[in-house]
Amino acid sequence: MGGSFSSCVCDGDATPLRPRLGDLPESCVALMLMYLDPPDICKLARLNRAFRDASLADFIWESKLPLNYKFIVEKALKDACVEELGKRDIYARLCRPNLVDNGTKEIWLDKRTGGLCLAISSTALRITGIDDRRYWSRISTEESRFHTVAYLQQIWWLEVEGEVDFQFPPGTYSVFFRLQLGRSSKKLGRRVCKTDHIHGWDIKPVKFQLTTSDGQHAVSKTHLDNHGHWVLYHAGNFVSKNPNDLMKVKFSLAQIDCTHTKGGLCVDSVFICNSDVKPEV
Repeated sequence: MGGSFSSCVCDGDATPLRPRLGDLPESCVALMLMYLDPPDICKLARLNRAFRDASLADFIWESKLPLNYKFIVEKALKDACVEELGKRDIYARLCRPNLVDNGTKEIWLDKRTGGLCLAISSTALRITGIDDRRYWSRISTEESRFHTVAYLQQIWWLEVEGEVDFQFPPGTYSVFFRLQLGRSSKKLGRRVCKTDHIHGWDIKPVKFQLTTSDGQHAVSKTHLDNHGHWVLYHAGNFVSKNPNDLMKVKFSLAQIDCTHTKGGLCVDSVFICNSDVKPEV
């Protein structure tokens, strides 16, 4: 037994051979990779062929996907031949922004955590008075992932509502409204923001609300500020327990004190993100 061991670790000159990473069994490498975050798995896959081949194992990436990833795939990757994709490719496709519902919503997974994120365009929200050009207008902009925002010039009664039906993977989710005071554009290649319509936001706070079909409810109030910058205003959190249950989430913002007008507000979108994910402004 001792002679056999020596022959494995020594060459003809009895010089010990150093074990290399490439000598590790692929199955052992795959088990190790399963405990790492996806970006780290991808980095190690570039080390050598053994790590690259091990990183393709379906069981690694299935452990990173949400429990109900098949529902998410059905919603987000309708045009893809999913049956021909491995789990790593499915994970990679879901980590890209995937437009759904005629381009009014986006679904994606956070690359590091696999947490679910949704974005709902202003065009998918119910905005009081949106069709009256005296109050609102739709403007094109590169600063929105949907390339358009709703701009409020002036109004007495502000109310924006939306809802989404989805099978959310288990976890806590945060709802944000992406808003900006002021209308931004580019002039001679530089970003400029018009603030002449901004008024009325320092008098009374805006009320944010969310409710879910299983009885959860959250309310928050805040004064809108920070002129010329996009801000994520937190409407509240909710918890999903069963990934197979279709949950309806309703959300709104309102400032309906008719003692004064308010204006100069851009409404871009609503984010619903797993609480482990910090959405980018």
